[in-house]
Amino acid sequence: MITLEDVKKNPEVQELVIGAQKQLDALGYTEHSVRHVSIVSNRAGRILETLGYDKHRVELAKIAGYLHDIGNAVNRVEHAHTGAILAYNILKDMGMDIKERTEIMSAIGNHESTVVSDISAALILADKSDVHRDRILNKNITTFEIYDKDNYPVTNAELIVDNKEKKVTLDLTINNKICSILDYYEIVINRMMMSKDAANYLKVWFELIINDTKLL
Repeated sequence: MITLEDVKKNPEVQELVIGAQKQLDALGYTEHSVRHVSIVSNRAGRILETLGYDKHRVELAKIAGYLHDIGNAVNRVEHAHTGAILAYNILKDMGMDIKERTEIMSAIGNHESTVVSDISAALILADKSDVHRDRILNKNITTFEIYDKDNYPVTNAELIVDNKEKKVTLDLTINNKICSILDYYEIVINRMMMSKDAANYLKVWFELIINDTKLL
């Protein structure tokens, strides 16, 4: 089986992750570097592992998490679709089984839209939970796009997976001098609905807490 460590050592993957961040640096977009993809990879694997999925599914989720943003090396627009195809071809060249690489391709291709599998669900939950003001590269508040507004108020974010309670909780702390809880909720509602759908697919409840206030 191709493992996450194998993928990390792949020269094409390394260059695409670097290239993706270089492209986003030029655009002044939020951080999507090794830091982000590593967090998403770890969280996607931890979600499935905690919920009792086998090691094979956990490893595939980790790989999908690590590769999910390589399409940014081509263009931010439709990066999920581009990245899915890039990932499929890299994993094919590495000798991964066709069913495994197809599942990873599908999860990456849908990580901004639709839940299509357990791997896809874990990837969405992991990706949408990585919010923090340190990810902001654009220092001009007046030109913030949606992801800047999503990240800028957040001073702490924890993703808690509880198999006993069948619940995944995103616990956020925001600076309410920058943004009120309700205003922030309006900014992130679409991403949180995706997270809720992903949790439902995994047969667990999704809970959003902001400054100790439960909103979902």
